[in-house]
Amino acid sequence: MKKFIQTIKNIFKIEELRKRIVYTILLLLVYRLGSFIVLPGIDSAQLATLQSNSQEGLVGLLNMFSGGAFGNASIFALCVMPYISASIVIQLLGVFVPYFRKLQMEGESGRRKMNQLTRYLTILILCIQGPAYMAALHNQIPENAFLAVHNLGWSNFMFNLVSTIILIGGTMFVMWLGERITDRGIGNGISLIIMVGIIARLPYALTAEIGEKVNSTAGGVLLLIVELVILFLVFVAAIALVQGVRKVPVQYAKRIVGNKQYGGVRQYIPMKINAAGVMPIIFAQALMLFPLIFSQFDATRGLAATLSNYTGFWYNLIFFLLVVIFTYFYTAVTVQPTTMAEQMKQNGGFIPGVKPGKKTAEYLDTIMSRITLPGSIFLGLIAILPAFAMLCGVNNQFASFYGGTSLLILVGVVLDTLQQIESHLLMRHYDGLMKTGRLKGRSGM
Repeated sequence: MKKFIQTIKNIFKIEELRKRIVYTILLLLVYRLGSFIVLPGIDSAQLATLQSNSQEGLVGLLNMFSGGAFGNASIFALCVMPYISASIVIQLLGVFVPYFRKLQMEGESGRRKMNQLTRYLTILILCIQGPAYMAALHNQIPENAFLAVHNLGWSNFMFNLVSTIILIGGTMFVMWLGERITDRGIGNGISLIIMVGIIARLPYALTAEIGEKVNSTAGGVLLLIVELVILFLVFVAAIALVQGVRKVPVQYAKRIVGNKQYGGVRQYIPMKINAAGVMPIIFAQALMLFPLIFSQFDATRGLAATLSNYTGFWYNLIFFLLVVIFTYFYTAVTVQPTTMAEQMKQNGGFIPGVKPGKKTAEYLDTIMSRITLPGSIFLGLIAILPAFAMLCGVNNQFASFYGGTSLLILVGVVLDTLQQIESHLLMRHYDGLMKTGRLKGRSGM
């Protein structure tokens, strides 16, 4: 406890770090306040149906990412999800399209160009998702809740057009907040905004769970303690998954600088156990919504109900397999052994006992495939843990923190932010956040 207090004092002794932390907190506060501002012309008192329908499935995931803004019909309802979708598309195009692959190789100028294209694609996605969200609002809440239509005489088209423009502006403003946090604050702005949205749902979920267990007559308090202990163990396991790497030794050849010859240097390539992050879970959850389309037909209604049962065997089995498959797919897209081998060869490096070039690429691909298998299985188990929690009596909202996307985002973003804080401390010759070793984030060693 004494070391923790001293670490906090050291953090606030560094003027630059103190300003960055305060700046980040203030911008996150602006985002949280905006998530409660309802779209103009909508009666906020009649949003109970929308909020109750925004607790499960992909809609529940979007509502969790936005910190409840999606279910509040807020000006920030779409949050940063369109930007994330656009970023994924641009990243995939960098693998399959030569033009985008060339931009990735151009350094800072290429990065700025890709960021600009990502913003344009985000606006295009918003032009599709905005009207879709407004159509969902018309189906979820009573028509008399649209005050601008009934009291001011606006047409539905005009009201939807104005609301879509506001939603687009809200998302672009949230993106701007994230970029400002990244540039002048601490941590990655977009990731912190998502994390704050997830944490904002935790008090409500925890309060509901405590209320259920305290009012229970069958050892509810003891069960609550067991649940919290299990949740802590799951967080520890998630940290191990995020930080886990296998180090591949690389020997660099001797170099001659001036008239002096320097011996070779051995370094390591950190091959991550979970290089795909949370993307496999997001992709798999999106695919698991397709059976709901067939629930409208009598012939396929039974099958759709079976495949849409969140606590059912077949739903979780298919979900688990999809996470494993997407983990391999996304790892193959993001990790390029051929590029790594070429860069290693250009820098005069080689793996001891392996020939440079094609053999090195094959060796790295083999290592990546082997460590991805346990990582994908572990990720799949974490993805379906909320279902086991619900089967054990945990309420739906609190069960989402036992695994899945929310857990990995919380762990990853917290570790990355703490890693940046530790870097500032070590640069000023203060003790780090850990007694032994350096803190590792998602970026590896």
